[in-house]
Amino acid sequence: MDVFDESKLSLDKETAGKYIADSGTVSSKEHLLVGAIDFGTTYSGYAFSWQADYKQYPLRIFTNTWSEGSSALMSSKTPTCVLFKPDGTFHSFGYEAEDKYAELALEEEQEGWRYFRRFKMQLYGTQCFNPSFTIKDDQGQSMPAIKVFTAAIKYLKDHLIQRCRNQTTPDIQSSDILWILTIPAIWSDESKQFMQKAAEAADIGRDHLMIAREPDVASLYCRKFQHKEKGEIDAFSSGSKHVVLDASGTVDITIHEIQRDGSLKEIHRPSGGDWGGTKVDHAFQLLISEIIGETAFRHFMENNMDDAIAFFREFEVKKRSIKSSVPSDKNIVFRTPISLHEACNYVNGQSIAAMIKANPTFNKRVSVHGERLRVSEERVMELFKDPLKHIVYQLENVLKKPSAREVTSILMVGGFSESPVLQDEIKRNFPTFRIIVPEEAGLAVLKGAVIFGHEPRKITSRIFKHTYGVDAVRVFNDEAHDISKRRVLSGRRVKCDDIFSIHARMGDTVKIGESQVIRTYVPIEPDQTGMEINVYRSKDRDPKYVTDPGCVMMGKLIIPMPDTSKGLVRSVQVQMTYHWTEILVKATYKETGECVGMACGI
Repeated sequence: MDVFDESKLSLDKETAGKYIADSGTVSSKEHLLVGAIDFGTTYSGYAFSWQADYKQYPLRIFTNTWSEGSSALMSSKTPTCVLFKPDGTFHSFGYEAEDKYAELALEEEQEGWRYFRRFKMQLYGTQCFNPSFTIKDDQGQSMPAIKVFTAAIKYLKDHLIQRCRNQTTPDIQSSDILWILTIPAIWSDESKQFMQKAAEAADIGRDHLMIAREPDVASLYCRKFQHKEKGEIDAFSSGSKHVVLDASGTVDITIHEIQRDGSLKEIHRPSGGDWGGTKVDHAFQLLISEIIGETAFRHFMENNMDDAIAFFREFEVKKRSIKSSVPSDKNIVFRTPISLHEACNYVNGQSIAAMIKANPTFNKRVSVHGERLRVSEERVMELFKDPLKHIVYQLENVLKKPSAREVTSILMVGGFSESPVLQDEIKRNFPTFRIIVPEEAGLAVLKGAVIFGHEPRKITSRIFKHTYGVDAVRVFNDEAHDISKRRVLSGRRVKCDDIFSIHARMGDTVKIGESQVIRTYVPIEPDQTGMEINVYRSKDRDPKYVTDPGCVMMGKLIIPMPDTSKGLVRSVQVQMTYHWTEILVKATYKETGECVGMACGI
């Protein structure tokens, strides 16, 4: 049964005529290919496959091979680094940006250039964006965040298109491609919407763009890979449940159930945090700073950017090969640049060896021999301690949930999941579960995003992490309503203001394309010429007022109602429909059938 509420505001004709109808849906045209962009914290890349190939060769997914200029390093991803010229124009991305900035620093010509690295994490936990939102570069200079993110996405998009033009399809355009942009599942709605705006600013049309959550698409890839290459296994058979541990810069943990048709149903909403591999990188930097002193370390970073980039780039690679099974009396060796030793001597007046000898905490745990820094296995394991602790703790909490009953497998994906240390820690703490680490775990999200683009309906449901609704008024009840919300309208009608009219509740499971409760709203005044529908979300399952703590306005719809002859006997139906990573809100003026709509990230 429809619930009749009253709309919040009366609007004049001019205001009522101004609205944006945005369906948020992808164009129904047949795209030539699916292109996915995995915009990572540390590394980014793209992948694609042709529509014509997919049915017969679903795993024929192409990635790019990036090469690091100063070495033989080859990778399917490139560092998430952006370099702008002093005039603010884009210069380069990835390895090219790293190498150019290192060259500038070597020649002491980096002043005024704008170098951004690992900036994606600045979106984590952010709840509000505005045009003035900025991020800082390597030299502490600020730039609008949207400009930096847009430049990175545009570079990857253009690189993919140019590759296709050079090899097979010289006339291909961005509009011929269905673009998939991946995001962490634990990101805020604002962060997701920000990434969507950045993609649109990078000339990816809204009707050619889909946003995909990283653990979901990684699960799709693993199921497709196991089925195609190794045969169906219990972890991905119909009715089975598995936990997805997506460990990269951030960590996402969720639970999926395989449906009869092979699609995925989310049965526990994502949780996680900032506990990825970048925490290990940061701990290593703190170790170097502790060895040579904070001032010397800062001097090294500021005056030897080329060596610093190479040094920590090498650690990033070595981090994925470090094993917890190394004998405790063995050391792990790191090559140190000469400039690091020079910085230590310059600032402290003594060598690194002398600094280590003078610090009793390094006794038998850290030593240096020429350019080789030897660190005990025990001390290296401490670099992993904090993120491992958080990951295990969160995973334990998830597996205690009722929804985790009958879960038998833990699927590890993401770049950090390639670390033997993390793999061993998960196996040690969860011995009764089957631990699955697919080949190329670091590419599972990227390739899974391509599969999602071809088969988006393989993900059938979500769990709302917020309660969604609109702002309304109702008849005032002295016993139920706050006196501060009391409002007297024409004809001495007494109403309660700021009511949170719920359309979808936090914790509820919803299917793709499924409309939530449809509610009908009527004007609050007989001469009202338009209706403003303000859309809200709340952290509570049953919010009472839109002004309660934790309530956030997500947007508004304005629908004209110019004919006032029926007074209050007019109505607008509002429905919310789940659409992968968005809720589509549609308002229909029943008297004329006119509709307006908007898309809100979830």
